[in-house]
Amino acid sequence: MKLLLDTHVLLWALAEPQKLPARVEAQLRNADVAVYVSAVSTWEIAIKTALGKLRADLDEILAAIGKVGFSELPVTIRHTAELRRLPHKHRDPFDRLLAAQALCEGLALVTHDEVFQDYPVSIFWA
Repeated sequence: MKLLLDTHVLLWALAEPQKLPARVEAQLRNADVAVYVSAVSTWEIAIKTALGKLRADLDEILAAIGKVGFSELPVTIRHTAELRRLPHKHRDPFDRLLAAQALCEGLALVTHDEVFQDYPVSIFWA
């Protein structure tokens, strides 16, 4: 199994794992499961902390990502080109790009956000 974390799931996994369903938490700890964190998520965190919409220390998050063994997923031209195939259900660029990455890379998106039901992505949750 290969998973891509939505930004809120990344934050919960690192700081508030009790917010995750047991099934999700178990898979995030499973050494046989590849867990990816997108550059989109760190971009979103950086922007939202700068705007005062989120309180987080990006340096601590980056260090924690490495410690728990999550892999980095960069944004590529192929990912951005996939955006043109997605329906325009909402305007959040972070969500749209995460959906595009999940589709391009064959990853299940770990999210509690119902907006992703509007996209043809595989969702992993409870």
